Amino acid sequence: MCIFTAVFHDAIPMRVLLSQVKIVDSRHHTLSAPCDILIVNGYIDRIADRIDDETAERIELPHAHVSPGWIDLFADFGDPGFERKEDVRSGCAAAAAGGFTEVCLVPNTIPVIQSKAEIDYLLHKSRELPVTIRPLGAISKDLEGKALAELYDLYAHGAVAFSDGWQPVQSAALLLKALEYVRAFDGTIIQLPDHQSLSTHGLMHEGIHSVRLGMPGIPAISELIQVQRDMELARYAASRIHFTGISTRQAIEAIARAKQEGLQVSCSITAYHLALTDACLEDYDTNLKVIPPLRSQEDVDALKQAVAAGIIDAFATHHRPQDIESKQLEFEYAAPGMIGMESFFGIMNRELATIDLLDKIAMLTTRPRSLLGLPEVEIAVGKEANLTIFDPDKEWTFEEKHIRSRSHQTPFIGQRLKGFVYGIFAKHQLVLHSSSPE
Repeated sequence: MCIFTAVFHDAIPMRVLLSQVKIVDSRHHTLSAPCDILIVNGYIDRIADRIDDETAERIELPHAHVSPGWIDLFADFGDPGFERKEDVRSGCAAAAAGGFTEVCLVPNTIPVIQSKAEIDYLLHKSRELPVTIRPLGAISKDLEGKALAELYDLYAHGAVAFSDGWQPVQSAALLLKALEYVRAFDGTIIQLPDHQSLSTHGLMHEGIHSVRLGMPGIPAISELIQVQRDMELARYAASRIHFTGISTRQAIEAIARAKQEGLQVSCSITAYHLALTDACLEDYDTNLKVIPPLRSQEDVDALKQAVAAGIIDAFATHHRPQDIESKQLEFEYAAPGMIGMESFFGIMNRELATIDLLDKIAMLTTRPRSLLGLPEVEIAVGKEANLTIFDPDKEWTFEEKHIRSRSHQTPFIGQRLKGFVYGIFAKHQLVLHSSSPE
């Protein structure tokens, strides 16, 4: 087996041959027989059963599948302002290792992503990297929830959607203005489903385990109220809203009803909300402190059923790196968040083992791109190669050697996962894992 590992600034072969891969095309609901894909100067030159080209760098990987490049709807690289936790370069390395060729970044930086200058900074810093940054522009100035940011200016200079990130807009009046404003250019508002008047002092899901552990809880109703309120505002504004990190049965049921009514609402979930519950917090592991919090087994079961029913539109990693100093504290004082890119597919694929592979890939490709109004990625001759390369059936143990993020704060180290990402081909660059899946 030949494995070519590309470093971001290294010269790469102008001709790359992906040998005997299965193409996963969720647009046409097909999975191809093994074939060869020849990429010349970053563009797909040929697709055939067998291609003989001695001048090409031949890439042979066991049971390799190729799909359009995956997109992450909600992640945090901490750059600018929090580079000690993550920066654009390390974040893009983590994204590539996780199979993501495009990443939507939250505006919770210093300075906030609220003007052309901050967007230009992100786009310039990632220009030579294989992962495309898709900035989420701030809804409110300085993320204070008091006055609208310059939404159209942000849109005109590259913001693909608008969000206050980890600080969801609490003012109904301000959110309504934002929904009305973005309607003019068919923009999307992204909200974390958290009504902070009910969750401010909470540390974990409110339930039997929070009582037993003696920690203040975040009730499921805090998510439900935020979702219901924001959907009604979207209805009034005849605009579009997306909820990221949905975690409760009640919120899923509300979104399902709204979709049946024809409301322009969509939602995404994380992998860790599929794999973990509030019962996992018995050791007070601060890596499990996240927002929205880990919920009950009933909620986890409802998430999986909602994926099967087609209620969930997409996935989001909620990759939120923290440094050791922010996590090695008492649970109450630890910062929320965990890294989520490198292990994402293996966790999600393991937890959704009964869901058809084409449906899972659609939730990473066609559906999120449609939500953001981005052009489709096609695996076809003449098209620029934007590909994720993976084995959906490979079982492997997630270890620290697989982490490319600057942060290593995750509870999944040592776990057996199903589905290994070999790497990506994007922006004329091939990036493959240098670490074995075992």
